[in-house]
Amino acid sequence: MIQELIFSVFGGLGLFIYGIHLMGEGLQNAAGDRMRRLLKALTSNTLAGTVVGAGITAIIQSSSATTVMVVGFVNAGLMGLEQAIGVIFGANIGTTITAQIIAFKLTNYALPTIAIGACLYLFVHKRFWKFFGLFLLGFGILFLGLKTMTSVIKPFSDNPAVISAFVSFSKNPALAILTGAVVTAIFQSSSVTTGMIITLASLGLFDLQGAIPLIFGCNIGTCITAILASIGTTISARRAALAHVLFNVLVTIIFLPTIGFYHKIIALTSTDIARQVANAHTIFNVIGTVIFVPFAAVFARVVKKVLPGKDVIVDTQPKFLEKHLLATPIAAFEAAMKETMRMAELTREMIDDAMNGFFENDIKLLAFVSKKELAVDSLQEGITNYLMEIMQKELSPAIANKIPSLLHSVNDIERVGDHSENLKELAERKIVNNLPFSTDALADIKSMFKLVDAMAQATIKCLDTDDIKDAGVVLEMEEKVNSITLKLRENHIKRLSKGKCKVLSGIIFLDIVSNFEKIADHFTNVAEAVAGKLQWTNPGPSLKPQKK
Repeated sequence: MIQELIFSVFGGLGLFIYGIHLMGEGLQNAAGDRMRRLLKALTSNTLAGTVVGAGITAIIQSSSATTVMVVGFVNAGLMGLEQAIGVIFGANIGTTITAQIIAFKLTNYALPTIAIGACLYLFVHKRFWKFFGLFLLGFGILFLGLKTMTSVIKPFSDNPAVISAFVSFSKNPALAILTGAVVTAIFQSSSVTTGMIITLASLGLFDLQGAIPLIFGCNIGTCITAILASIGTTISARRAALAHVLFNVLVTIIFLPTIGFYHKIIALTSTDIARQVANAHTIFNVIGTVIFVPFAAVFARVVKKVLPGKDVIVDTQPKFLEKHLLATPIAAFEAAMKETMRMAELTREMIDDAMNGFFENDIKLLAFVSKKELAVDSLQEGITNYLMEIMQKELSPAIANKIPSLLHSVNDIERVGDHSENLKELAERKIVNNLPFSTDALADIKSMFKLVDAMAQATIKCLDTDDIKDAGVVLEMEEKVNSITLKLRENHIKRLSKGKCKVLSGIIFLDIVSNFEKIADHFTNVAEAVAGKLQWTNPGPSLKPQKK
C-alpha cells in the first residue's frame, strides 16, 4: 500500500512536470526562433516589454525560460535594465495561464489528447503541426499525471491527521509562503507548484485561505532560475535577476497585510476552489504589475543602488544607417562609412580588452570581448545590407567604385573581431591554468601589441580621411609587423632552448603572435582598399579582392 502510494505520487508528479516541459518545448519549436526575435525587437519601453513578456511566457509556458532569455540578452548588451524589468513584470502574468488551464480539470480527456498529440508528432512532417502535436502530447501527459496523483491522494482527504497538517497553512501564512518558495525553488517552476496546490485544494486538503500564501511563495521561489542564470554574468545581467527577486518579494509584502480581504475578493470570483486558486495566482501578478509599471524607472534605480557597480553597455545596433538617407546615396554611403569606423573602433577595443585581461590576469575583463563581438557581427550584417540597398540606387562612378572596397573592408574588420576572440580564449587558458610567462616573453608580446594597436588607430584614421597617405602609414606598419613576428619567434626558440619557457606557455605565445600577424594582415587589406590597391574581378556582393 505504501509502495503503491509512493510510486503513484512521484510517478504522477513526474508525468506532470514532464508534461509541462513538453508543452513549452512544443510551442517554442512550433514558433521557431520567432519568440526570441520578438522579445528582442518589441521591448522598446517598459509597457511594451510587459505586454511582450506576458505574451511570450503564456506561449512557452515558462516564466523561468523568459527570464533566463532576458538575463542572457542583458548580459549580451542587447537589452537595457528598464526593458528587462518590463519583460519580467509581464512574465509573471503570462505564467499564470498554466494554472488557469489546470483549473479546467480536463483529466478525463488526457488519454485522447495524448493519442492525437502522438499521431501528429510521429506521422506529420510539417514543422508547425509536428510540434503542435508535441504540445498536445505534453498537455495530455500533464493531466494524466494529475489524474494519477489524485487517484491515490483522494482517500487521504478524509484523514483527520492529514487535514490537520494542511490546516496549518491557513493559520500560519509565513510558513505557507516559505513552503511555497522552497518547493518551487526545488522544482524551478512555479507552474509545477501551482498545479500541485490546485490539485490538493480540489481534494479538500486545504482551503483557499491556505492556498493563497502558498501561491505568494511560489512567485518568490521561481526566482531561483534567474539567480542561477545570472551567476558569472555581467553586473547588468545580475541586476536583471535581482529585479525579478525584488519584484516578487515586494509584491508579496504589499499583499500580506491584506490577505484576509484578498481571500474574500478571490472567493467571489468562482464557486470552484480550483478556479479560485488559479484566479488568486493571476490577480496577484496582474495587480503587482499594475502597481510597479509606472515606477519602473524608479525601480531600476533602486536595483542599481542595491547592486552597485560599473555598468558596461555595448550598443549592438547601427547608429548611423538611417533609411531616409538612402534617397541620397552620397549621404547614405557616408553613414555606412561612419558605421564601419565605429565597427573598427570596437574591434580595437576588443584587442585591448583581451590583452589587458592577459597582462593583468583578470578574467572579468575578457567578458567585454564577447559582448563586443556580438556588436561587431550585428554591425557587419547591418552595414552589408545597407550597402546592398545603396547599390540599387543610381550612383555616381565614384560611389559605385567605393562600395565594393567598403564591403571588403567590413568583412576584414569582422575577421579582426574573430581573431580578438582567439586572443581572449588564449588569455583565458593562461589565467585558468596559471601558466607562467618570463619577463622577456611578456615584453615581446607587449611590443607587438603596441604596434598592432597603433596600426588599428592608423587604419581607423585612413577610413576617416579616405587619404592615400594615411593608408600608406598602415602599409608601412605591416612591414614592421612582419619583421617583429620573425624576431619574436626567434626569441621564443632561444628561450625554449635555454629552458626559460614552459611548453604550454610557449604554445600560447606563438598563437598570440600568429593572431596579431593575421590582425595586421586584415588592417592592411582595409588600408589597401582605401589606397585603391585592390583589383576587383566582379562588382557584386560576394566580391573577392586581388592585390595588384
